[in-house]
Amino acid sequence: MSTMIAELYDALREAGASEEKARAAAKTMADYDSRFSKIDQDLALIKAEIVVLKWMLGFLIGGMVSLIFKVFIAS
Repeated sequence: MSTMIAELYDALREAGASEEKARAAAKTMADYDSRFSKIDQDLALIKAEIVVLKWMLGFLIGGMVSLIFKVFIAS
């Protein structure tokens, strides 16, 4: 986890922050960025699973309706 955001580091240095503080802040922001990227990936997986569940539910409802229709028509 030694990545850092160079633009943020440069901006903090120009604003007058010490090198250690600017480096620590840039690394911390890079860690937050990687956390948000992981959250985005997890949300994409959840969305894909929801699509599959919708299709499964549609087939189940269709099957149930056809069985109920067959029971009442066959009577």
